[in-house]
Amino acid sequence: MFSLDEDDEGEVSFGESSDAEREMTPDIPKAPSVKTFDDGGDFEGASDVDSGTLRAFVIAVIYANAAVLLVALGPMLWFFEGWSRIGPALFAAGLLAGVRTYQTYRSWERSRDAAESDSDDEAATDEPVAESDDADSAPDVERDDDTETPEA
Repeated sequence: MFSLDEDDEGEVSFGESSDAEREMTPDIPKAPSVKTFDDGGDFEGASDVDSGTLRAFVIAVIYANAAVLLVALGPMLWFFEGWSRIGPALFAAGLLAGVRTYQTYRSWERSRDAAESDSDDEAATDEPVAESDDADSAPDVERDDDTETPEA
């Protein structure tokens, strides 16, 4: 009548799966292995990155972090602490750091575009130019031999 065994009289197992539940539960997938930037503990992977790109990235990150901190901190100091000189000055410094972040990015982008256009120009000048006769390269125009050219 009662579903409990005589051995487990009065005991109810909470949190344990039954055999039917274990069969119906899907297998837990394993996460794929991810290669990180710094697997060996040294920064040998950093040599793959262009030095100009790495430098611009680090500078932009520093400026962006300073911008976020100062733009948030300045108004809070002004409002909560009543520091009417330091708060606006920190806010203005944060805005300037944000502008410098943008300028750093634009400078890096311009240098990258210039390098790409230089490499494209070099690739175009390195290709051999096929010499051809003017008659071969002239468009085919049908001429009517019956027409006379006016004499001057």
